[in-house]
Amino acid sequence: MARSDVARIRDRIQANRDLVTRFRHERQALSQSQQQLAEQLVPIAETGCVPRLPGHVNETRLRRRELAQQLFVCQPDLLPLLVLLVILTGRNMETIKELPAAHRVLEDRAVELRVIKRRRGQQHWHETVTWEIGTPGRELHTPGGLYLLIHRLTAPSRARQEVSERVWSVWRNGHRFRAVGTEREHHDPFAKGLSHTDLHSLDWAARHNLLLDSSPGAPAAPLALDFNRLKTSIEVRRTKQMGGHLPSAARTNSLPVLFANYLRKDPTVIDWAEGIMSEALTDAEESAYAAHQQALEHSANALRVVAGQAQPQQLETAGLAPQTAQQAVTGQLDTAWTECIDHDHHPVTGKPCRASFLDCFHCGNCLITGKDLPRLLALLDALSIRRQQLCEQDWWQRYGPVWAAIQRDVLVKFTPAEIDQAAANKPTDALLDLLEHPWQQP
Repeated sequence: MARSDVARIRDRIQANRDLVTRFRHERQALSQSQQQLAEQLVPIAETGCVPRLPGHVNETRLRRRELAQQLFVCQPDLLPLLVLLVILTGRNMETIKELPAAHRVLEDRAVELRVIKRRRGQQHWHETVTWEIGTPGRELHTPGGLYLLIHRLTAPSRARQEVSERVWSVWRNGHRFRAVGTEREHHDPFAKGLSHTDLHSLDWAARHNLLLDSSPGAPAAPLALDFNRLKTSIEVRRTKQMGGHLPSAARTNSLPVLFANYLRKDPTVIDWAEGIMSEALTDAEESAYAAHQQALEHSANALRVVAGQAQPQQLETAGLAPQTAQQAVTGQLDTAWTECIDHDHHPVTGKPCRASFLDCFHCGNCLITGKDLPRLLALLDALSIRRQQLCEQDWWQRYGPVWAAIQRDVLVKFTPAEIDQAAANKPTDALLDLLEHPWQQP
């Protein structure tokens, strides 16, 4: 809607400026109605002054503005221009209102200007920006193209001002200022303050039938255009486009400012971020489990998990030799968290095992029974604590395969009642700190 309004403003002013030019050089080619309009516009274009009209001031105010709008940007035109600039540049409204008229065009591809960003504090008020111009005819889709269009549309009004440092300059009725029919009807709308001008945002939203979301059956209320919310929506959209990567999304703000001021409390971002995190965690878990499976396949075996408080006969049924089964029941095969049925012959090397106890979960010699369950639950607690101390990437790389093996290959073999009973008897696990080298600990 803002882009459509700006297109109408551009077409209106450009068509009438062209009409004035044609009237001066090829008057006979114009229709009678075009000549009549041009005769009114030519002196206005030359002097910048819209003449007084006969009648009461309340009757002539609208007619004079309609006449001025043929050649100049007027007060009602400001809102769509500002809105579209905020959308295309991602800058806040304060910065947009203070855009300078001075700029530099770089090889017809970009425009360079120095903007004011007061929110950065007194030491960082100014910033040089470079905005893409884009191809001809696409000026309403690029920040540089729109800036140059506004610069061109406001140029005649700016030329009538004594001081015109900003790009903004519009025509307004001068009845209240005793300036009717003079150049003083051209002014900077933000000269007295950035919040001084009434932009009539409610009227603009109502004209376009912009409504708030409402519950079913309830009447929709008119939307009040909030520029802070508009800026937030732009930051939300850009962050989504960048896949949630804040360093790429932080175009006009630092990362802490982008998150704290625009993203943290936005319900749309929260819902979207939860979905992204859920997908990321699922991908991380799948990768960790795949690493566990690959290591397990390399040892030419699978985890041997026997539910319940396994007896020798159960273990023999699971493939253990009678003597090994008896050793497992009496605890002679226990390691840190699992049991090892043949420590002297690793499935891959055939030599005594030198691997970490965490690698047991990916080894064909590993045996897990019900009596190991309390220690495994304690290990999961220790891994959760370690997760708070490491970044996610490091944690998944170091402990993810173990965690995935316990969750997917071990706990699923036990009933909820068995897990609850084991949780009541689990030890306080300090083995993880003791078994890792000091330089491996966070």
